[in-house]
Amino acid sequence: MEKSRLMNFISKYHLNGLIQSVSWNSNGSLSTRFISDDKSVVGEVTLNMFNGQKTILGVYNTDLLVKLLSVLGHEINFNVNLSGDKAYSLTLDDNSSTVNYMLADMAVIPPAPDLKQLPNFELTIKITKEFIDKFIKAKSALPEIEHFTIAKNPKTDKYQIVLGYSNLNSNRISIDIEYEMTADIDPISFSAKYFREILASNKDLNGATLMVSSEGLAKAEFEIDGFESKYYLVKLENN
Repeated sequence: MEKSRLMNFISKYHLNGLIQSVSWNSNGSLSTRFISDDKSVVGEVTLNMFNGQKTILGVYNTDLLVKLLSVLGHEINFNVNLSGDKAYSLTLDDNSSTVNYMLADMAVIPPAPDLKQLPNFELTIKITKEFIDKFIKAKSALPEIEHFTIAKNPKTDKYQIVLGYSNLNSNRISIDIEYEMTADIDPISFSAKYFREILASNKDLNGATLMVSSEGLAKAEFEIDGFESKYYLVKLENN
């Protein structure tokens, strides 16, 4: 298989090191569900058409796996080592170098909740490559800002995404957005750190939306050349 596709799968949940411990489900596709340490983000990533053995893989230290993969060339062989029906390691090689990665017991992998009961989403924001570029630059310009806020511009009465939102004078960046709405929502904030990495790991998008509910949940959904990625962000309170 192409190493780049496996690395792309990893990057979409690893989020530049913010997520480490996950389970991989290999069953004709390769998928994972995860939750952040602070419980502010839950995600699902799927690589369709994956020709691996049918099994569950406990990946405890994704940073280490990424470092091991960096040794290998562009085309790799992917093999799961089993004891009975339990996977205990991965062997990956490029026909000249081989790495072995020890898998973890599923008891040490944080379980991600299954979000079946979703609220109504009143606001749907279009995510474009231009928007991704602007948001990433905005977060880099204000690295200390923990939240981004979806709120109306009082001058135009149109929604924006704001980093540094406050009722007081503050350093801030406001980004105009394309959106559709079914009802007004009050200003609502989510993690800027996680959203930045979600956008950065899905820059190769074909199409994407961020749906926002006044009940305190946002859902970002991406479709990218054989990948499906969904991220659920939980409302945060501004300090």
